This record gives sequence, C-alpha cells and structure tokens, in this order.
Amino acid sequence: MFELRLARPEEYVAVGELTAGAYLADGAMPATDPYYDVLANAAARAADADLWVAVDGDGVLLGTVTWCPPGSSYRELAGPNEAEFRALAVAPAGRGRGVGEALVRHCLALAADIGATAVVISTAGWMTSAHRLYRRLGFLPAPDRDWSPRPDVRLLAMVRQLSS
Repeated sequence: MFELRLARPEEYVAVGELTAGAYLADGAMPATDPYYDVLANAAARAADADLWVAVDGDGVLLGTVTWCPPGSSYRELAGPNEAEFRALAVAPAGRGRGVGEALVRHCLALAADIGATAVVISTAGWMTSAHRLYRRLGFLPAPDRDWSPRPDVRLLAMVRQLSS
C-alpha cells in the first residue's frame, strides 16, 4: 500500500533523483542531456508547481508527478479551462504496483476539482509504458498539438476530456 501527498522540502533531492533516474533507466537520455537537470531539480518544480509523491508505509518514495496549476511556468500545452501534469516517474520499487496509475488518477481528480474540461500532457515517443497507461485512462493522441522544445526533441500531445 502507499499514500499520495505533496513532497516535503527535505525530500526534494530524493524526488529529483527518482525522476531523473527513472528517465535514465528507461534509456530516454544520457545524464548529459540538458533536460536531466530539469528533472533532477525537484525543488524548482515544487516552487512553481505541485510536486506529488507516492510513498509506502515506511516513507520510501515510489513515484512522483508534477501537477502544473494555472499560472505555473511548467504548463506547456494547457489552454484555458485545461489542466496539465508532467514528469511522471515511478521508481523500480513502485513499478507494477499501480503507482503511476494512482498518480495520474490523482491529477485527473485535481483537474476536475478546478473545473477543467480536459487534461493535456506531453510525452515522448519512447515512453511506451506510459502511453499504455494514458490510453487506458482515456487519453487520446492530439497530433495537432505535438511540439518540439528544441530541434532534437519531438513531444507528442495527449488529451483526456473530463465530464462537465
């Protein structure tokens, strides 16, 4: 079992390591990629977004997601009345336990709480496990919103409509 809660300041370094480590383990990028530093800097994300974590009964970090509320500089795609999250990462100890799904469902609930009509996310082509999770939870590709933060990176957009 695990609980979802906001990360505590004393956990920011570990949350950053978990996030960057999950991306490295999946072969997404080398540690020299500039995005590695963004992923590793959980304190910066927590200062301008909501850094949620999943922890087990012993306080072991199992996963994390960055919820990007309206006004957050971490929002990349969300338009008016839309919500967004990013940097979903699950530690090896949390894989296969429903941690990623619980974090995404939590973001969907947060979106509903603020009256959002949809949740929009960016994902990379190599994130096939995440794609399966997102599709299972009702996210659909939105190729008209695909984008590139830099010339060598192509991100795919996915949208989940919410009941109004």
